[in-house]
Amino acid sequence: MTSTPGSAGPTDATTSPPPPDRPGPAPEPRLTRFTRAERWTHHATGALFGLCVGTALCLYVPGLAQLVGRRWLMVTLHEWSGLLLPVPVLLGLASRALRADLRRLNRFASHDRRWLRAALRQRRRPVPASAPGLAPGPGKFNAGQKIYAAWLAGAVLVMTATGLMMWFTHLTPLLWRTSATFVHDWLALAIGLALLAHIGLAYADPEARRGIRTGTVARPWARREHPLWEREEREERGKPEAWEGPGT
Repeated sequence: MTSTPGSAGPTDATTSPPPPDRPGPAPEPRLTRFTRAERWTHHATGALFGLCVGTALCLYVPGLAQLVGRRWLMVTLHEWSGLLLPVPVLLGLASRALRADLRRLNRFASHDRRWLRAALRQRRRPVPASAPGLAPGPGKFNAGQKIYAAWLAGAVLVMTATGLMMWFTHLTPLLWRTSATFVHDWLALAIGLALLAHIGLAYADPEARRGIRTGTVARPWARREHPLWEREEREERGKPEAWEGPGT
C-alpha cells in the first residue's frame, strides 16, 4: 500500500517484484581428445625434435657455432636426441588410446580425399548429409594431419638411418656416407620447415592447442572442425541429438 500527494489515505497500488533472472543454457561438456599418455608422448617427441633441430643449427650455422661453441657437446646432444626420437612413441604404444589414434592416422577414407580436394581448392565442397554411411567433414584427424604424420614418421626413419651412417663411418663405404650426408642435410631442412608450419597452424587455433595441453576440447569446436569424430563420440555416449553439419 502506498500514499500519494493529495489523497486521504493509502492507495491500493502495489509494485510487483522484478522477474527472477533466467539461468542461461548450461555449457556443453568438453570432449576428451587426448589422454595423458598421448599428451606426454607428443610433448616428449616435440622436446626431442626441438633439441635435435636446435643442435643442428648450432652445428651448421657459422654464427651460432661461434656463439655457442662446445662443438663436441652439440654433436653428442644432436646424435642422442635423434637416436631417441622414436622412443616416446614406442613407449606410448602401451596406451590403448594412442594405438587407436595411430590406427585412425593410418586410414585414409573417402571423406579424407574429399576434404583434401576441397582444401587444395581453398574451399569446402558441400557433401550431402544423405551420403550412404558417411558424415560430412573429417574424423578425429583430417587428411592434412594424416599426411603430415605419415611423412614425418618416414622422415624420422630416413634421418635415423642416414645419421647412423654418418656416425659410424667405418661401417659403410665413402659413397654411401656422402649420399647419406646429402640426404640427411636436405631432409633436415624439409623437416624444419614442416615443423614451423605445424607450430604456425597450432598457434592459429587456440582450441587445438588447448586440446593437446589439457586433453579436452569444446564440443562446438569439435563439431565444426571434426564433425565425424564428434558424432562418433556422441553416439558412443548414447546422446540422441540430431546430427548437425559443420558450421552449426
